[in-house]
Amino acid sequence: MSRSPVPGLAEQARALAEGSVTSRELVAGALERIRTLDPALNAFRLVRVEAALVEAEAADRRLRAGERRPLLGVPVAVKDDMDVRGEPTAFGCPGRFPARTADGEAVRRLRLAGAVVIGKTNTPELGQWPFTEGPAFGATRNPWHLGHTPGGSSGGAAAAVAAGLVPAALGSDGAGSVRIPAAWTHLVGLKPQRGRISTWPEAEAFHGLTGIGPLARTVADAALLLDAVSGSHPRDRYRPPALRVLPAAGREPRRLRIALSLRPAFTGTAKPLHPEVRSAVHATAERLAALGHDVVAAEPRYGPIGPAFVPRATAGVRDWVARVPEPELLDPRTRGAARLGRVLGGVPLRLARAAEPGLRQRVGEVFHRFDVVLTPTTATPPPAIGAMTGFSGWRTDRAMIAACPYAWPWNVLGWPGISVPAGFTASGLPLGAQLLGPEHGEPLLVSLAAQLEADQRWYERRPPVGADADAARG
Repeated sequence: MSRSPVPGLAEQARALAEGSVTSRELVAGALERIRTLDPALNAFRLVRVEAALVEAEAADRRLRAGERRPLLGVPVAVKDDMDVRGEPTAFGCPGRFPARTADGEAVRRLRLAGAVVIGKTNTPELGQWPFTEGPAFGATRNPWHLGHTPGGSSGGAAAAVAAGLVPAALGSDGAGSVRIPAAWTHLVGLKPQRGRISTWPEAEAFHGLTGIGPLARTVADAALLLDAVSGSHPRDRYRPPALRVLPAAGREPRRLRIALSLRPAFTGTAKPLHPEVRSAVHATAERLAALGHDVVAAEPRYGPIGPAFVPRATAGVRDWVARVPEPELLDPRTRGAARLGRVLGGVPLRLARAAEPGLRQRVGEVFHRFDVVLTPTTATPPPAIGAMTGFSGWRTDRAMIAACPYAWPWNVLGWPGISVPAGFTASGLPLGAQLLGPEHGEPLLVSLAAQLEADQRWYERRPPVGADADAARG
């Protein structure tokens, strides 16, 4: 299948710098694709039509004057949990939210790199679920199959990138919310080291679980976006040392020891691994071995990591619900999670946070023997739209854990992970594999993922929704 005619992030940035295209042309093209395709996908919560065109014209003037920035004039989307000056931040919730008076730090850095923020993408209420549906905006659909979810909670961002509405987007990941939708839409989704991208005006998001990360079609585009927005705010709780990741995308990794892990952390709930997912991850392991790496079945020692997650997650929901203008409009499951967060937000939260150093030491033992851990990104293919509609909070949690048990432990630990495409089910639904690294391990993960990408060339295959639109225009 031919490569998408919509250029990627680096390709658009290069064309702008060379003068072969204008920012206005790129932004107008993105807006036209959104107008044409988004009624079927419902990826965007809001589109900044007039503001984006004004910003594009300003970028063109800067380009003509000789200014160069990494993303100057390139249209990019952000998830609707990030503040964009002049726009509301509803984080998937219904109700009337005030316009924000300042950009969040990640958006400020995105603008500093020259990007045009074309819109804000859909997310379920407060990013809680691995599907992007809610009373505030309806259901966001997967461009590979409109009857299925693109995942969540960065599902709108993933759908927009997968369908070629934008070349890349920023999502956020508190329990896999970048990696899960990447897996289910055939994208690269990178969760960086905690604090690598600032979450300000939150000194930390969801008590340290949530970080911001890129979604893109290629590893290099994800690394370019990560480098463009990396950096700390002076009041961030986590301020890791500066690290450039993009050069690693063009660098072959050394021979690596890779642990193939199929056993998720203990949760007390059933988590059967779908046979097509198992087969896809084994196929990825075989390709890594063929590329010269030593791949061995081995399991990290997760131990009691679950109790270190739940209080932080529910306390984060509690914190956000307190800011919602009309909480009575929220999904009953959201209100229930907030009530639980009020119960767990005292001593249990402090104990959960205090457990992290010991868990890092325990799980980190795997990196004394291996360089990288390979796991499924999810245990199942993407569910159908509405598969969890009407579920109680308890039943939703069980179904969510069963579908997505592999990503969330790395949010507790704060370490980096990247989801890469791993093929398709027999019915054409995308699957993903996850490469997990130690603290500050983004360059290693990016180098390995780029090597696998060069072998697999997954970016050449694109979904029916975007392909149909391209064919109609052609």
